[in-house]
Order: sequence, then structure tokens, then C-alpha cells
Amino acid sequence: MNGFVVTAPGPVDEEPTIENEDFWPAIEPGACRDVMRLDQTITPARLREALVNAMINTNGNLADWQASQLALEYNQLDAVPAPRIDGSSQLISLYHRAVYCFAKAELMERYRDYDSTLRGDRRSDDMGDGIDDYRRQAIIAIRNISGEPHTTVELI
Repeated sequence: MNGFVVTAPGPVDEEPTIENEDFWPAIEPGACRDVMRLDQTITPARLREALVNAMINTNGNLADWQASQLALEYNQLDAVPAPRIDGSSQLISLYHRAVYCFAKAELMERYRDYDSTLRGDRRSDDMGDGIDDYRRQAIIAIRNISGEPHTTVELI
């Protein structure tokens, strides 16, 4: 039997934890891969870079809120009083959501330049809304952590 046989990529090797500054939790690339449904076409190196950038972005957006928590002597996010869901602070879940969503948006954005064929251009246009949706979800998670409202209204 001659012919072309397509095989699915094998499982990704163990991906090391990405350490964070003391206040914020570390990020497990494998957990992000599972939650955000990222397959093995996203290499460990590319995922790690996207997660590091997402952590920098999320931490930067929450810098003022973090400073206020440190002033109240909460030295880790998990120590800040918050409801617990499934044994974990909801703030930890929201932080993970923000980081994962920023990372997925970055990965999707980079994927657009991967296939420049007509079919790829159409798929790229379809992804635009998804990228914005992931960024919006990240911002909502950040605002939930910091207690800010989800919308900003200005008078023109």
C-alpha cells in the first residue's frame, strides 16, 4: 500500500513552569495548552514566549493594584482576601485567564502570517474577531481583579 500517510503530532514534552515575580503565581504552559485548546503545532518555545509576554502585559496592567495590595501587607495574590472556588482564590483563576487570553491572542495574531494563501487570508480575516475577543476577555479578567468597572464611558 503506497500512499501518503498523515500522522498527528506527538505529545509535547514536559514544559517547565514559568516563574513569576513573588506576588504573582507561576504559569504552567501545559495548563494553558489544555485550557486554551492549543495543539502541538504551537511549539513549546513559541508558547513560552507568548506566555512571558502575556505575564508582562498582565502584571503591568495590574501594577497599581498590586502596589495597593502590598501596602496592605498582602505579599502574594493568593493572600488577598477573595472568594475561593474549587479550592483556589478566584483572583488566581482570573489572573490565569488574563495571561492565557493575552497569550492566545498573540499566538493567533502570529498565526495569521503563517499562511499567506487565499484560504489563509480568509481564515486570517475570520480570526480578527477572535483575537479581539481574547484581548477583551483578558481586560475583563484584569478589571475583575482590580475591582474596576468593565466599561468606560466618556462624554464627547
